[in-house]
Amino acid sequence: MKPVYMINGFLDSGKSTFINYTLQQDYFQIKGTTLLILCEEGEVEYDEDVLKNSRTVVEILEDESDFKTSKLIELEKKHSPERILIEYNGMWNMKGLKMPFHWTLEQQITCINAETFPMYYNNMKAMVAEMIRKSELVIFNRCDNCIDSLGSYRRNIKAVNAKTEVVFETAEGEVDTIFEEDLPYDLKSDTIELDDNTFGIWYMDMMDHLERYEGKKIVYKAMVLKSDKFPKGYFVPGRMVMTCCAEDIAFLGYVCQYDGIDALKNQQWVKVTVIPKKEFFADYKGEGPVLHAVSVVQTSKPKNEVIGIG
Repeated sequence: MKPVYMINGFLDSGKSTFINYTLQQDYFQIKGTTLLILCEEGEVEYDEDVLKNSRTVVEILEDESDFKTSKLIELEKKHSPERILIEYNGMWNMKGLKMPFHWTLEQQITCINAETFPMYYNNMKAMVAEMIRKSELVIFNRCDNCIDSLGSYRRNIKAVNAKTEVVFETAEGEVDTIFEEDLPYDLKSDTIELDDNTFGIWYMDMMDHLERYEGKKIVYKAMVLKSDKFPKGYFVPGRMVMTCCAEDIAFLGYVCQYDGIDALKNQQWVKVTVIPKKEFFADYKGEGPVLHAVSVVQTSKPKNEVIGIG
């Protein structure tokens, strides 16, 4: 069986850039030949050194009628590749696509230009759907000017293929954000109760989207951190969180205003009910999340003192 990697998307969606990058990565190196079949020639040209170093040979199919089993077998016999990489033309029919019986689709990835996605989605919805229906990964690039629309873009993709992974990229790299529909609690509720599995998610999301939580009551079990560096009446109710490995454990929490702070001891376990607000705090060097305690009640130590980021 010949493994096939299918990269599809409309013109100017970043397919060639993605393939150029992938061919250079250590994880994608093989000893044999890679046959790269181009079904369109975009603005980005392939780097000759990259092709040579990755032992990649290129064949171009200019017409959709050329993408047929007999032609593909001919190219296979010509190059005897260990694997096949296909940059598929987004305007060609995906639904009727046929490959030799011994070619197996190892992975399908769809590249999308976020700036032009609404145009294609609104006018060619059926074609977009066929493109992403079997994709394991959908990559939106050029998202810099579309940040506020990414949530709706993701919902459009998930409506067609709920299992696919959706990634958004800007000029600075991958967009690291959590969409409301992915949160493991109901933002419409006036009170949100956190546990070991959701504290880290809440902490990270509130860092970027404080507006989602302002005015709501947040309830969770926390360890007390008091410091002489804090203004009088402030402490941090937080948790020890392992972000990636045992060597990378940190105490995470937001500063909290509480009138009864004198009764609290460092490392004491409490159950807090707090209301987040956006306020100036000196350690933030500006405005940021400041919690206001509604109640702070002594509680037992949790079974897992160290939790994951989510």
